[in-house]
Amino acid sequence: MSKAQRPPSKRPAEPPPEPPKGDRLQKALAKIGLGSRREVERWIEQGRLTIGGRKAKLGDRVLAGERVTLDGKPVELDSTERVRCLLYHKPVGEVCSRKDPEGRRTVFDSLPELQGGRWIVVGRLDFNTSGLLLFTTDGELAHKMMHPSSTIEREYLVRVMGHATDEVLDTLRAGVILDDGPARFTDIVDGGGEGINRWFYVVLMEGRSREVRRLWESQGLTVSRLKRVRYGEVFIPSKLKKGEWTELPDRDVEVLYGMAKLPAKPIVPLGDKSRAKLERLARKSGKETVRRLASGQGGFQRRRR
Repeated sequence: MSKAQRPPSKRPAEPPPEPPKGDRLQKALAKIGLGSRREVERWIEQGRLTIGGRKAKLGDRVLAGERVTLDGKPVELDSTERVRCLLYHKPVGEVCSRKDPEGRRTVFDSLPELQGGRWIVVGRLDFNTSGLLLFTTDGELAHKMMHPSSTIEREYLVRVMGHATDEVLDTLRAGVILDDGPARFTDIVDGGGEGINRWFYVVLMEGRSREVRRLWESQGLTVSRLKRVRYGEVFIPSKLKKGEWTELPDRDVEVLYGMAKLPAKPIVPLGDKSRAKLERLARKSGKETVRRLASGQGGFQRRRR
């Protein structure tokens, strides 16, 4: 066969394009708890974020080690530090914001300091509500656990003043219309009491502002005491006093990721220096909760319904 008659040679197939490297900037900053993805997107649009000295734009990706700044201040993106989660027994009289314009004590005042990152609260409690609060260093975990799509139950022990008749309880289970939309208790269990002062365990599937109080108020009843006792599978330990915290061990942190429908992150064990620091803290404080933390025995109790 002559050269003119030879079939054209086939070009070698081009290799598939490599997947993009790094996380989108809003995801990377949400992971370390700097803000929600929507907040970071607003910061990008406002020109407050830079990557490698240039202004960031929506869609930018970032790798660990790249220089990122927010309002001119560097942001640490190293995600190798182990995820930490705390369970805190909030007393009445503390706010869930980092700073309070009225100078009131915040829940963050009682938490241990972090070398890098920051504590992120999972679902707030108002000033006059006590009970279980979860904190984590993983912003994505906190966001998922609070999002309504995760359908995580929140259980409260509440004391109400008024006549909580069977008709009232049926109405609260069926649902009522509040200022911000429909709401209801998915479960109500009698907790004791007589006359116009009665206790109930109630369950919600979301965490809107003052929702428990507003539901009872819609029926002409007043909440005089309110305590959160459960968040999903996490119950407040009976031995954990108000104002104390305990760190969740790795097995319980994995449970939180399951509740949030997220893959658990690789567990990085505590180094010798970190464990020694916790042991010093335990000796200094003498608190049982901190001693459990130092020995790796912290965690939450589970209660069968």
